[in-house]
Amino acid sequence: MIDRIKILLRGVEPNGTAQTEPDAPKLAAAALLVEAACMDGHFDGDERDAVCAALGGHFGLSESEAETLIEEAEAAHHEATDLHRFTRTINDRYDHGDRLAVMEMLWEVVYADGRLHAYEANLIRRVGGLLHITDRERGEARKRVLARVSRDADQAAAT
Repeated sequence: MIDRIKILLRGVEPNGTAQTEPDAPKLAAAALLVEAACMDGHFDGDERDAVCAALGGHFGLSESEAETLIEEAEAAHHEATDLHRFTRTINDRYDHGDRLAVMEMLWEVVYADGRLHAYEANLIRRVGGLLHITDRERGEARKRVLARVSRDADQAAAT
């Protein structure tokens, strides 16, 4: 299993040919989300739920499919020494709009516990740069997520 994850993240098959695994960008995005969830030192239930919801919503995955992807992403996250392999996969396979969607998912995960930790903010800045997302676009994505979070909280309070 670990060898398969390594192949997915490297982007090449053992024989040196380019791999065409369609799930590689999903796994890379999930690994970034897991990284974001772990940045404050805790990967609690709220953050896990946020990762699951973000993956399910963006990729159209069922809860069990999202959980499986999270487990694979956790394994990849623990083996990774840097973010470049994940961001390179995303840059190679996603257009700018999809990369912005990944940025929004990251914001959703870091705000799952209701606050932004300094390490999480640093991660968002680094990933934004690696995904070629401008500071302005990153800030706009943050505002969209905060507006959704606020709207969802208002709706929950009204019911």
